[in-house]
Amino acid sequence: MSTPFDEQLEELRAGYEAQLAQIGELQNRMREVTGTATAKAQAMKVTVGPQGELLSVEFPTGAYRGMAPKELADLIVGTVQEARAKATAAVAEVMAPHLPQGLDAEQLLRGTADVTQLIPSEPAMPDAVREYVDRGRAV
Repeated sequence: MSTPFDEQLEELRAGYEAQLAQIGELQNRMREVTGTATAKAQAMKVTVGPQGELLSVEFPTGAYRGMAPKELADLIVGTVQEARAKATAAVAEVMAPHLPQGLDAEQLLRGTADVTQLIPSEPAMPDAVREYVDRGRAV
């Protein structure tokens, strides 16, 4: 024989399992993100993964051969940074619908967001469960 609390707890468990599945799908989508940038005159092309890790470097033309070492180094750094920014924006786009309203996904990924917005001031639960918790449980 189940009580109303048992039914509500079962609803909470089912909701938790649904959220867990949704998070798994979100994580899979985020893992698939890449960012690609091509430097001026197609001197180089780089692709990075969702966390900015370098996946590929291509030199479609021989333009890099005539560059001074500092110029080539600057080209590499700038192109990788552009690709990372694109990957961050793409991951943020995937995450944004799942974040609390007002929390900027790109700021979160860059570590500049106010993460206190991620944690609700009160845990979500049905009113009947809240009343039960507030009144205290028999030990």
